[in-house]
Amino acid sequence: MPVTAVEFEASGAGRSAVLDEAHVGDIRGALGTIRLDDHGARTTLSAKFKTLLAVVGPGLIVMVGDNDAGAFSTYGQAGQVYGTKLLWTLLLLIPVLYVNQEMVLRLGAVTGVGHARLILSRFGKFWGTFEVIDLFLLNGLTIVTEFIGITLAAGYLGVPKVLAVILAAVIIIATAFTGSFRAFERIAMFFCIGSLLLIPLFLMAHPSGASMADGFATPDLPAGASGGMAAVMLLVIGIVGTTIAPWQLFFQQSYVIDKRITPRFMKYEKADLWIGIVIVVVGAAALMGTTAVAFAHSDAAFTDSAGLARGITAYAGHVAGALFAVALLDAAVIGAFAVSLSSAYAIGDVLGMKHSLHRGVGQAKGFYALYAALVGGAAAIVLIPGSPLGLITEGVQVLAGVLLPAATVFLLMLCNDKAVLGPWVNTAKTNAFTGGVIAVLITLSVVLTASVMFPAITAGQIFTIMGGCAVLAVAVGGFAVVRGRRAVRGRRAAAIEAEIAEEVDAATDTALGPVDRLSWRMPPVSELSAPAITGARRIGLIGLRAYLAVAMVMVIVKIVMLAIGH
Repeated sequence: MPVTAVEFEASGAGRSAVLDEAHVGDIRGALGTIRLDDHGARTTLSAKFKTLLAVVGPGLIVMVGDNDAGAFSTYGQAGQVYGTKLLWTLLLLIPVLYVNQEMVLRLGAVTGVGHARLILSRFGKFWGTFEVIDLFLLNGLTIVTEFIGITLAAGYLGVPKVLAVILAAVIIIATAFTGSFRAFERIAMFFCIGSLLLIPLFLMAHPSGASMADGFATPDLPAGASGGMAAVMLLVIGIVGTTIAPWQLFFQQSYVIDKRITPRFMKYEKADLWIGIVIVVVGAAALMGTTAVAFAHSDAAFTDSAGLARGITAYAGHVAGALFAVALLDAAVIGAFAVSLSSAYAIGDVLGMKHSLHRGVGQAKGFYALYAALVGGAAAIVLIPGSPLGLITEGVQVLAGVLLPAATVFLLMLCNDKAVLGPWVNTAKTNAFTGGVIAVLITLSVVLTASVMFPAITAGQIFTIMGGCAVLAVAVGGFAVVRGRRAVRGRRAAAIEAEIAEEVDAATDTALGPVDRLSWRMPPVSELSAPAITGARRIGLIGLRAYLAVAMVMVIVKIVMLAIGH
């Protein structure tokens, strides 16, 4: 149950940015409870383990949710066409996954405000509205791809399409409509455990350990394979796009808030995130390895996940094929959970609606209605005869790749906003790494957009685009470093002249002691000073948005043209 108004104020959240009293109270996780007034030190191994069990969930669900139906298709295609030669890409993605998700869990625990609302309040209605519309469009299409995966898995298992879609939609909606956060998380965790079915599937296929090890250890772009260098480059980009998606940022931040996690439990939530990352990488590698050995001596071209199931059955037997289909079904359901909640949380946060899984349907009608509409709408689209489901799947991958750089740019700026994160702002190393990640993501986005518009693009043209983006990134990075150093010197001089009050300095000093740092929360957004947006930053944001707007329009027009031709 939500806390009372008195408890809300007594907790300190009433003087912070937390919007809803349902977001304050005991942590009631799937595997344990931590009371609001429990401030005891966790000194024994048993106490630390019990705390981890209570906290675990947000990082695990967001990571496993990203190994969804689209990921099965992409990883399966990589294994079928290129064997184990692209396994190394998974290792490169580990630090990117961790840094991005660590930043949003920090924002959630410290601010108590969802990602969309922070963007709206710190950068204005124009940027906030654009981001939410982008997210809503992309998420709606992504949920459709989850139901496509459900139909493919059900078809292989002999379940009628209509029955499978209706049952899945009912389960996905009913799970959220319990009005109990703990009940939802327990069901979601059950499906997360189901993702481990890929491990026995891998063991049944028994691919070569040497080839798996070589695939991880040796970066390789097998240009001699089907489609040449351009095809393999685009598949690598697809692996990045399916593993790192914009909805993850919005989901994790809001889910951390809804679970009532505060900075006191930051290290446990980071451990939760690492558990999720390990499961994602192991599952992706198992899928690539299984499809690699199953299709090692086959000339079959990639079709879809149902084709992968048939190929695995032909190689390892009906039990292996059924395991793959069940794992695909499981992945699609958990993906639909997470992506639907991501949109419902974001819209609820921006519009000021009550939006918490701790509330019953009667207490948060708009939140639950939006969640149900997303799920029901996606299910209906899949059931429409003649729907261009293949084009929708392709469009989701492309749009995710196009939109991800902008989401990461706003994430980086928020994590450097001292009014928002105080002593929890990014370190210089995190900024440098994330800046490099943004440069790579923008480059991949440009390449992906160009490949959709010009399907005959060659490897040489791809490398030319990448080289041009690299030169531009170095120039922008150098300019940012110079301006950053000047800004630091200017702020130091201004601080000395103005003799900033001791209490303000204490609130934003990165050298705060552990106890003060763990209790620091962002004040209400209405009390924050307006962020300083320099002319160079404004020009950069406008340039990025212009590119994204043009790229989105071009991609959508191309997909519509293909659909009409189909």
